[in-house]
Amino acid sequence: MRTLTRISPHPLTNVLHRLLTITHTHTRQATATTISIGDKQKLIREKQKHQQSTMEKRELGSTGLKLSVVGFGASPLGNVFGEVSRADAVAAVRRALDLGVNFFDTSPYYGGTVSEAVLGDCLNEIGVPRDDIIVSTKCGRYKEGFDFSAERVARSIDESLSRLGLDYVDILHCHDIEFASLDQIVNETIPALQKIKQSGKARFIGITGLPLNIFTYILDRVSVDVVLSYCHFGLNDSTLLDLVPYLKSKGVGVISASPLSMGLLTDFGPPAWHPASDKLKSTCKSAAEHCRKKGKKITKIALQYSLLNKEISTVLVGMNSPSQVEENVAAALELSSTGIDKELLDELESILEPVKNQTWPSGIKQS
Repeated sequence: MRTLTRISPHPLTNVLHRLLTITHTHTRQATATTISIGDKQKLIREKQKHQQSTMEKRELGSTGLKLSVVGFGASPLGNVFGEVSRADAVAAVRRALDLGVNFFDTSPYYGGTVSEAVLGDCLNEIGVPRDDIIVSTKCGRYKEGFDFSAERVARSIDESLSRLGLDYVDILHCHDIEFASLDQIVNETIPALQKIKQSGKARFIGITGLPLNIFTYILDRVSVDVVLSYCHFGLNDSTLLDLVPYLKSKGVGVISASPLSMGLLTDFGPPAWHPASDKLKSTCKSAAEHCRKKGKKITKIALQYSLLNKEISTVLVGMNSPSQVEENVAAALELSSTGIDKELLDELESILEPVKNQTWPSGIKQS
């Protein structure tokens, strides 16, 4: 077997080796420093880009839930505004999930239970993990009429869970409470909702309605986790903001719906049954025409305006197609990256000033 004999290097060789090692080490450190600075700048740019292309999420009161600022209003899935095919419904829900929307709202009233059933089928077909979504539904208002009794509320949640294909909903709202005696809501309906919450069938409970004074009446007497207000935080009506400090003091989460004021702030205008005054309808029509003349869409700036206040956790928008989802999400992302069109906003506020905060009656006369 051949033996390899190790030859001791010359002393000068050792010195040269050490010098080369030191030089090489310094070079590597300098290169590493250069790369780390470059990488850091790249990471910052990527983070900024990611933030601009990611749906913002906001905490909902004291619930711990984080909702996408644009929520998926599923009433159109109940064919409320026209026929929606099952394929279009699935495509809309799938696109919403892809773009970061995690909050879906429905009700047994929408389409006479059709909205709940279709939304449940969509979520099941897509196979979205339950922890990735926040689902809310309602009770008390049905195609047949209003029933806020404890017995009906108890049956209602079981029926809703069956249609949705879920073991629980994240939020159960009492729907449009101004159509009931508010004392019944306080003394019967809310206690029934609290029992449902204790059972685990709903994680949190809330109330919805149009008149803002119903919320203070209820919350001065009993506790709920969430309120859902509609048509009170938009270009033509921002009165919800007056209530926000009170709601915040109660730890109550705030959801706003109908940023287009049930069709007032659209190019097509509201449906014939819309309860707004003629003056309000014509003024909103003028605002929409002003946007068209400038090559802008009133629906876009109306949605963006409704997203400005971060104390409002999410804004529900009815959607029934991937294109609608993309348009609404794009408006939200543009707002977070470049802000709102201040010039156009000032012009619209000037046009709408004569009817600012004008609303319409809703509900029964309270004793």
